[in-house]
Amino acid sequence: MNLPRTIRPVVGLLIAFLVALVVPAAAGAAVPENVRVVTYDASQAAEFRDAVDAGAQVWNENVQNVRLEPASGGAADVVVLADDGWPRAEVIGLGKGRVWMGRQAVNEGHDTIRIAAHELGHILGLPDDRTGLCEDLMSGASAGPDCDNPKPNPDEIAEVERNFAGGVLIAPQVFREDVLATR
Repeated sequence: MNLPRTIRPVVGLLIAFLVALVVPAAAGAAVPENVRVVTYDASQAAEFRDAVDAGAQVWNENVQNVRLEPASGGAADVVVLADDGWPRAEVIGLGKGRVWMGRQAVNEGHDTIRIAAHELGHILGLPDDRTGLCEDLMSGASAGPDCDNPKPNPDEIAEVERNFAGGVLIAPQVFREDVLATR
């Protein structure tokens, strides 16, 4: 369409104005108003820092009611540590606790991103579910060291969504994978 030269700048400004109104509204529509942000500090996770970030990203790509974000100065809801034992999580409340990325599981061949996503799943209110199935993230080590699936299944996603939509209260508890390892 050929517009007169004098009208082109006006049309351009009008289009820019409309885009500025529509894009933020469309982007904001996908995010629930009451999304809960859970911050994590992986500064003590040693060689597992990237795996922790990737595990958090897996959850961010699959749930809407909660978002895991790195802490930026100040206290974090979740502290992630590295040690030589089995991975484990200490949950002190929904979205709060500590995670240990254990080298023993990694030395036995378990995938670091799956470990991180699994342990963060505990922080998001999920229990262990030792089905032995790789498609079940919360099956943990029972799926074997060949399983590298870090993604939650639809039931796990739905439970996390319910937990954060309803503000579920969970009792403090410790989840340990080494119980399985001793069998």
